[in-house]
Amino acid sequence: MAVRVIDITVQQGEIQKRSGEAIVVNLFEGMRPGGATAAVDGAAGGLISAAVDSGDFTGKRNQTLLLYPGKEMEASRILVVGLGRKEEFSLEVTRQAAGTAARKLQNLGVRQASTILHGSGAGGLDVADAAEAVAEASAMACYRFDDYKTGGKNKKGLRRLTVVERDRRSIPAVRRAVRCGLHIAGATCLARDLINQPGNTATPTYLARTARRIAREGEGLRCQVLDEAGMKRLGMGALLAVSRGSVEPARFIVLEYNRKAGHNPLVFVGKGVTFDSGGISIKSGVGMDDMKCDMSGAAAVLGAMQAISSLKLSLYAVGLVPATENLLDGKAYKPGDILETLSGKTIEILNTDAEGRLILADALTYAARFKPVAVVDLATLTGACVTALGHHATGMMSTDDELANSVRAAGERTAERVWPLPLWDEYREQIRSDVADMKNTGGRPGGAITAAALLAEFAQGYPWVHLDIAGTAWTKKARPYVPKGGVGVGVRLLTQLARDWRKP
Repeated sequence: MAVRVIDITVQQGEIQKRSGEAIVVNLFEGMRPGGATAAVDGAAGGLISAAVDSGDFTGKRNQTLLLYPGKEMEASRILVVGLGRKEEFSLEVTRQAAGTAARKLQNLGVRQASTILHGSGAGGLDVADAAEAVAEASAMACYRFDDYKTGGKNKKGLRRLTVVERDRRSIPAVRRAVRCGLHIAGATCLARDLINQPGNTATPTYLARTARRIAREGEGLRCQVLDEAGMKRLGMGALLAVSRGSVEPARFIVLEYNRKAGHNPLVFVGKGVTFDSGGISIKSGVGMDDMKCDMSGAAAVLGAMQAISSLKLSLYAVGLVPATENLLDGKAYKPGDILETLSGKTIEILNTDAEGRLILADALTYAARFKPVAVVDLATLTGACVTALGHHATGMMSTDDELANSVRAAGERTAERVWPLPLWDEYREQIRSDVADMKNTGGRPGGAITAAALLAEFAQGYPWVHLDIAGTAWTKKARPYVPKGGVGVGVRLLTQLARDWRKP
């Protein structure tokens, strides 16, 4: 697996004087060219203004205009990207503009281009914020998963992007921000690669090997991997039950960053079901191939831990990944079974396709060993959450309002939005069992919430947020900086949460 992130550099200068295959500028909807765009328009003999006057280009969000200035300029192409209405401008619009431009250039076969910072002028963004967003989105937009293509691999694509900043005084801040953006983009692309890998490659052992590599190559990271014998000694009965139907052994991954910080950690937990058939309660064959993405929570945690290390944040952070397949054979766990978890609590199995909450139950119990300041788990947990929120927001349930507000703020900042759902006692009543402490499904009503209600039974002694990413982890429709397939959702949100985390 090789995560490919384009090279982005920063130079002081004027965009209209740049040479190369292309330069990128922007325009707000309904406005005349100004600033750097006006300078390029003037150098190109008014080509941009002519397109605006003719109505061919209006500046709507993510609209593009490709021009060929000929001998008028050193650059071969001018790409203008629309920013939409100025009053609706935001940091996310900057990301979308940068991603739209990078994807357009890549599709054209452009290998080297220069760009201005979208929004740092008339948009009113801080120059560092704009620089980080442009670098992050440009790199993510150029991501492609072609590991298994035997022809045409990596022959076409944007390789180098130069950010051009006119103000010399801003150059150091822009360079620092670009580096941050590239670190975060690289971690997101790592998560995408893990999700997109087929199940016969990305096994629990593969995730463990990736975690070890992240620890080896990162700074301040320590990795421990428990095998099934170690999990059995601890009493992780729920996780081991899910893994029984597979010949691939389960793994429990512990990745620590900055252990020497001297305070209690922020803990992330990611569901790592590397392929989910549903077990004995087998899924429909239609769409089952997408179930390789059922480890998207694990991918997000591994990516976030890499990003946190790369950014050299000052907090103590821990990533926990229970990793297993959920398959079926003569040893597989069955409806009607009763499992004893690491906490000692028991769960009656009604449906073996409700397996994610089982492995998270043991992981959340294990998290308490660190005496965490807070725990956030991510899981492609329920189709019910997709029904409730679609593919535009992640469902959030929590036992702590302050933590939930912090997660929500990080989601707004990164455009990985979350939406709160209630976790009232009435939902917990739905998972009460007649023969065990609880049952692993409360039925169709409120399915996303009753799944979280089960997790809450094990998230004891610390503030906790559960993020159901079932609707946001995978996409069948490309967006400006998100290609089809694994999204890598959660990496940027968790990293932002860690960056903003209050000091203990």
